[in-house]
Amino acid sequence: MARYFDVHPENPQSRSINQAVEIVRSGGLIAYPTDSCYALGAQLGNKDALDRIRTIRHLDAKHHFTLVCKDFAQLGQFVQIDNDVFRSIKAVTPGSYTFILPATKEVPRRLLHPKKKTVGVRIPDNVVVQALLAELGEPLLSSTLLLPDEEEPMTQGWEIKERLDYVLDAVIDSGDCGSEPTTVIDFSSGVAEVVRRGMGDPSRFE
Repeated sequence: MARYFDVHPENPQSRSINQAVEIVRSGGLIAYPTDSCYALGAQLGNKDALDRIRTIRHLDAKHHFTLVCKDFAQLGQFVQIDNDVFRSIKAVTPGSYTFILPATKEVPRRLLHPKKKTVGVRIPDNVVVQALLAELGEPLLSSTLLLPDEEEPMTQGWEIKERLDYVLDAVIDSGDCGSEPTTVIDFSSGVAEVVRRGMGDPSRFE
């Protein structure tokens, strides 16, 4: 059964954050709220958790996983980014955007798109996620919590706990979470391509 953490959205309790991070470090898979919708999160090198995410969401090998990063210093370790792209991303970050970029060698091969060798990255504008990332000290391997054959992600922590109790190790609930996923911008060719319209305004990239 999944641990359930009721966390304040603006002043997350350190004890709950620390316990959730320990679950991640010990190989666990968590559901957590972001500035767009709920996501599944695990430690970067955790192959078992990656396989569990694929199973829960019925994902194929071409799915882009996302590294949720605390800041640009962390993001820059995992993707190749030139000055023009950096400026474009910085203008809307932190925020509800995911950017697809060429990965560095720091990213485990199993996370990469098999042909493009790319990975998704984002810096969320959410206090609870930032607290998790600060305690973890590395990005969270993440994927939107959108179940197969459902059009919208779940928005309530208690509902996630109820429905996914035996496939998750923890659920973090900080109140109502949005149902719209991030806007995804693919910069892998050096030019912005909007591949998913979501919470973030895509107009500056079109």
